[in-house]
Amino acid sequence: MKTLLLLRHAKSSWKDSSLPDFERPLNDRGRKAADLVGKFIARQNVTIDLVISSPAVRARQTIDLVLRAARRSPELRFDQRVYEASPTRLLEITSEIEDDRKSVLLVGHNPGMEELLALLVGAGQHMPTASLAKVLLSSKKWDKVLAEKGVLESFVKAKELKPEEVGRR
Repeated sequence: MKTLLLLRHAKSSWKDSSLPDFERPLNDRGRKAADLVGKFIARQNVTIDLVISSPAVRARQTIDLVLRAARRSPELRFDQRVYEASPTRLLEITSEIEDDRKSVLLVGHNPGMEELLALLVGAGQHMPTASLAKVLLSSKKWDKVLAEKGVLESFVKAKELKPEEVGRR
């Protein structure tokens, strides 16, 4: 059995309209949300063997803050294909994961993340910024992950987390 965690990057800033989309950083709300998600991961004792992330600035900043707050240091890979990826492309990326990796965190963007979640669990779920879905997959091999074979074990939105609920143990 495999676990795929899907994390949509946290809220980005539109303050500097001259920046290309790829270069947009997180805003203050996004930084706080990423920290809360990381603390939630720590509190829930979520295991992460590997992180595959979009290399966009807002995704890089999100995963940096999440991992720091979660006190996790898994292998981290930035994959250009995650940026603006379709669910089919995201499935292709996950199919290349080594089978010894049991729990993988994929950090990306909408609409691809939402569409991948729907493809994996057979039901749509809106993924606002800094939301985290935990999908249990029946497959033993990443290249055998099939659509609608996953079970959505948990889904959390950073904006619904309260600092006192995710504080350190």
